[in-house]
Amino acid sequence: MPRAVAINVGANTNAPGVRGPVYPDGSFEYVPIPEEEPTSESVPTYADLDLDTDLPAGSADAPVHLDPEFAEYPECEAYTYGDPHGVKARPLLDLREGDYALFYATLTTRGDPERGWIAPDWGAYLVGHFRLARDPVAREEYTDLPESERATFRNNAHVKREEFDAAVLLAGDDEESGLYETAVPLSASEKGADANRVVTDLSSDSGKGPWWRRPMRFGERETAEVLALVEDGFR
Repeated sequence: MPRAVAINVGANTNAPGVRGPVYPDGSFEYVPIPEEEPTSESVPTYADLDLDTDLPAGSADAPVHLDPEFAEYPECEAYTYGDPHGVKARPLLDLREGDYALFYATLTTRGDPERGWIAPDWGAYLVGHFRLARDPVAREEYTDLPESERATFRNNAHVKREEFDAAVLLAGDDEESGLYETAVPLSASEKGADANRVVTDLSSDSGKGPWWRRPMRFGERETAEVLALVEDGFR
């Protein structure tokens, strides 16, 4: 039975200064953060993504850190994710092939919600997942991979940086990974800063303090319940 780890990704009020929107019907727009490190090759800009989100003035030509990479998203070609930070890398490195990486983002509520689970103003929502096609790859392992295996990650944002800095790299299975069409709420419907039972009852997190910034672990039974929520109408 698979396990899962959920991690925060995507635009926020610090970078680039706005969150992506969640719409009245529960659909959303995923917006990546800016790329803040030098890259060894050209990377997409916000203008290349043709976003509906109103970005801060002057952001259109800013390069984006397109990570996680969802194959169905503009400028992406596979399901890959990298992270240089130990607080996220450590729980991800504990996963194995067949386990799940869940991705969540904070989203700003746009319009008058039609779905009762959408939080007012803003909330945290699952936006996609990978089912791992292989064991996670640690930094020291990546450089020793055969070229044919390294090619899986060729479009990953961390691989494109002048200095490769990912402490972990993930590859998702093409058939069982994806960016959701409908968000899955982690926030309570009454207030975005309050966690719902997916966080407090199913994950390793207490739901206290800024829980929406922290990695969350899910055991086998809890992972199955989260995936059932996705399949029951949120995806």
